[in-house]
Amino acid sequence: MRVIPLTVTALAAALTLTACGGDGGQSDKSSSSACEIGGVSVQIGSASVAPAAGDTGEVPVSITNHSAPCTLDHFPGASLSAGGAEVEVPVQQGAKAQKLKLAKGDSAMFTLSYVRGGAGGGSGLAAKTVKVSLPGSGTARSFPWSYGPVAHKGASDAPDASVSAFQQVGD
Repeated sequence: MRVIPLTVTALAAALTLTACGGDGGQSDKSSSSACEIGGVSVQIGSASVAPAAGDTGEVPVSITNHSAPCTLDHFPGASLSAGGAEVEVPVQQGAKAQKLKLAKGDSAMFTLSYVRGGAGGGSGLAAKTVKVSLPGSGTARSFPWSYGPVAHKGASDAPDASVSAFQQVGD
């Protein structure tokens, strides 16, 4: 009859540890804050440049965490600047954001796709820089844009460009 009291005692102890969040002292990764430029490096990789007007190009942007665990929750931000004008790049149609947690040393990436405009002032945005921001971060990083003019979307002044969702890189 001693089996029942020991079993009940063991079960009660297990439930008590579970209720207390007995994770063995490990921190909860879900409490990590938003990734910030400065804590992560942001780099533009080798682009698949659109060679002629009407062609599509892709510019990969990689993010590597060099600090405490952080989270990428939503879409990246990007804007193209030409002269005094700055134009936001929209999210790729149909893209679905995913929440990525980056431990120190982890990497993620997204792609900025664009349609090349023709040479000359009226046939596209003569972008000089691209500014990249991370969701939940108040800072951005600018990079030179050397991929030619970006076509306008339809009759609007909006750029024919888009950003994809973040994707985990590596394991």
